[in-house]
Amino acid sequence: MHTLPPSKPSRRNALKAAASGIVALAAPTIWTPARAASKRIVVRDDGGIYSQAYAAAFYKPFTAKTGIEVVPVQANAEPTAQIKSMVETGNYTWDMAKISQPAILILTSGSKVYLEKHGVESDPNVAKIPAQYMSPYGVGTNVYSTVLAYRNAAFKGRKAPNSWADFWNTKDFPGRRSLRKHPFDTIEEALMADGVAPGQVYPANLDRAFASLDKVKSKVDVWWNSGAQVEQMLMSNEVDMVATWVSRPQQAIGKGADVTIVWNQNLWGVDNWSILAGTPNADACREFIRFASDPKRQAVQAEFFAAGFTQPEAFNYVKPEIAKNSPTSPENMKSGVQINARYWLDNQAAVIERFNGWVLA
Repeated sequence: MHTLPPSKPSRRNALKAAASGIVALAAPTIWTPARAASKRIVVRDDGGIYSQAYAAAFYKPFTAKTGIEVVPVQANAEPTAQIKSMVETGNYTWDMAKISQPAILILTSGSKVYLEKHGVESDPNVAKIPAQYMSPYGVGTNVYSTVLAYRNAAFKGRKAPNSWADFWNTKDFPGRRSLRKHPFDTIEEALMADGVAPGQVYPANLDRAFASLDKVKSKVDVWWNSGAQVEQMLMSNEVDMVATWVSRPQQAIGKGADVTIVWNQNLWGVDNWSILAGTPNADACREFIRFASDPKRQAVQAEFFAAGFTQPEAFNYVKPEIAKNSPTSPENMKSGVQINARYWLDNQAAVIERFNGWVLA
């Protein structure tokens, strides 16, 4: 998920099995009184493997239990403009959306609020979700991560990279490199590469970050723009190491690529279930959120991809070899850095402008 990451995921054999699954997609639906009576909610998700996993873990079981149909619709990452338009016009293509914490801040920080307060904090399952994955306007459903990934063949017989400092160290860790052509995550990686402790990344020292980027700029062979591009590069051996959303190397591994994921100094953020302000189906959405927060239901996602469970108890229902690849496994969280949504809300315009100018210089 992600202008901030976004998304993302898969797992070796599980992904192979899931590849033949049914993707639940639907054309946009505009709300009418007849639709409200039909007991149906339209949910924006990330499509692809997410729609497959969510259909099995949440959508189909919820419909079976409640009679409320769930229609998933794929949309661009961080669809804040679309949500604002729906709320302002009253034409609800969606009732709720899976969106990031920065997107929630964008939609609730101004004079007009575009999301409903969910009000389900006291639900027994929701109450078990850690506070860092929650807000009044969102219930955490998945944690995504940005990691360093490398091809094992490129480092056969020699030391492999295990930190952002190693990625920046072109002398001791030669090879074709790729960074994201966007400041989100890239700024944080540059700071940690320069020795900033994970807990001291924010507020970002931009002068130091760009000075660090200057050191590696000439050695970056590919500046990537999409997750699909990353997956293709790993599959085709175009690059030896890459800073990327963890879902992409996981999907490449699921398709047979010999790739290692470095969880050390990973950067993580949260996707949330959020309800559009004014939707006539808000109560049905709340019922869905309660259902989807059940740890056993969350655990079903592991059959499809390395889900970042927001329910700690979900780990009780997955195998250890699956759990270790989850962004929210205790070991991976210990070495990770939470993306500061407020920092990026306040600074993204200026930083993006500076970054774009730096790339072209």
